[in-house]
Amino acid sequence: MGTSRMIRLTRLGGQQFVLNDELIERLEATPDTVITLVNDRIYVVSETPDEVLLRVADARAGGAEPTDRSRHPLRGVLRLVSDPDDS
Repeated sequence: MGTSRMIRLTRLGGQQFVLNDELIERLEATPDTVITLVNDRIYVVSETPDEVLLRVADARAGGAEPTDRSRHPLRGVLRLVSDPDDS
């Protein structure tokens, strides 16, 4: 792993926390957003999967908040994919 990058997220109850983005293994919408870490710890958050992906992209781009998210430098690098086990 490289340098730790943290993203701020919100649990369904409203409590905010920060998460190391490099520990995310899986991101699902069930319809709640469920984040599974590499150590199998699970977080359910109020942000949508797209919002989580944008926060990860922002953190990886140096933390600067882009003014136009459609032109974000990492847009398209991080994306939601279907789980092959769901087919």
